[in-house]
Amino acid sequence: MTKFLLAVHVLAAIVAIGPVTVAASMFPPTARKALARPRENRDTLALLHRICRVYAVVGVVVPAFGFATARDMGVLGDAWLIVSIVLTALAAAVLAALVLPRQGAILEVVEGGEGLERGGVDERATVRLAMVTGIFNLLWAAVTVLMIVRPGSTTGA
Repeated sequence: MTKFLLAVHVLAAIVAIGPVTVAASMFPPTARKALARPRENRDTLALLHRICRVYAVVGVVVPAFGFATARDMGVLGDAWLIVSIVLTALAAAVLAALVLPRQGAILEVVEGGEGLERGGVDERATVRLAMVTGIFNLLWAAVTVLMIVRPGSTTGA
């Protein structure tokens, strides 16, 4: 059962978290283009935001199967797992509280046909979004490393 849970956990991470990190990373540069030329880039920007929203919800499967796997493996109290859980919660908070709302605000301006510096959104907003998106991606990278290396584990690298 452990192998099945682990396989589902890893596949869910690849299928759910991968698209969010890629789409979220593509959003700021596309937003800069869309703010300059809304008609040309509006659809791409809307698609990237939708990918982030939908896969963020699908991503809930990842920690659900992660907990099940950890319980089955008997590692729920291990430090590396606790740190991974905290980092995952931080990543989810950054996505929900910073990335998605900022994407939504930029998208509203672009869909309204307004140009640069309208509605409180300008190129600096896309730079700040790129920064918080980078933090989100770094948190996931740290979780991935912890899942592979598992410090203190007898089966870790």
